[in-house]
Order: sequence, then structure tokens, then C-alpha cells
Amino acid sequence: QVQLKESGGGLVQPGGSLRLSCAASRFALDYYAIGWFRQTPGKDREGISCITGSRPDTFYSDSVKGRFTISRDNRKNMVYLQMNSLKAEDTAVYYCAAQAVCQGPVAAWGQGTQVTVSS
Repeated sequence: QVQLKESGGGLVQPGGSLRLSCAASRFALDYYAIGWFRQTPGKDREGISCITGSRPDTFYSDSVKGRFTISRDNRKNMVYLQMNSLKAEDTAVYYCAAQAVCQGPVAAWGQGTQVTVSS
């Protein structure tokens, strides 16, 4: 069974940085694309970044492009999301997800980690 667990969320001031981690267990992460999503109350879950299992290629939504960087370390079975220049509107619960391909169906979700950007 594919399992994912996010960590690294917290409270940060506007303009600050956080690095989220996504740890995979019970499967080799490099077989999957890994996406980062976020959700705020009353809104749909939004896909913000994805990294493929091969090469790898990376993708970003317009809302985070230039500020967030996704990376992976297959030896550690980890995917990271470095978030810089954070804004109040980045406040959300962040989830990582295993996908066969970026923008494809999600095979497994993590439990989520809260990111709050506030002064």
C-alpha cells in the first residue's frame, strides 16, 4: 500500500520561506510522479506543482511559479517543496500525492500539513 507523509508546515511571516517534505513508504517513489496540492476551506484542492519520476520534469501553477521549487531525492525516497516569498494567500493545507503521471489520477494522498502565512 502506497503511503505518503508530509512535514515541514508551520507559521511563517509574509516574505518568509518554508520547505515541505513528502516521505514515501512501502513503495519506490521514483516509479511515480509526485504532485503537491493545497486546499483552503470552501475551495477545491488546487494542484500547484509536480515532478515526474523520470528525468525529472517539473511543473508549476501560475500562482507559485518563480517562488516555489519542487525537487526529489530518490535515494531517500523524498520529495521536497521549497517555498519562498510566501504570501498570505499561500495559507492552506498542503498535500503531496502519488500519480502515474503529472495531472493524472492520484493513486495516494498524504494526510496534509498546515501552512499559515501571517504577520
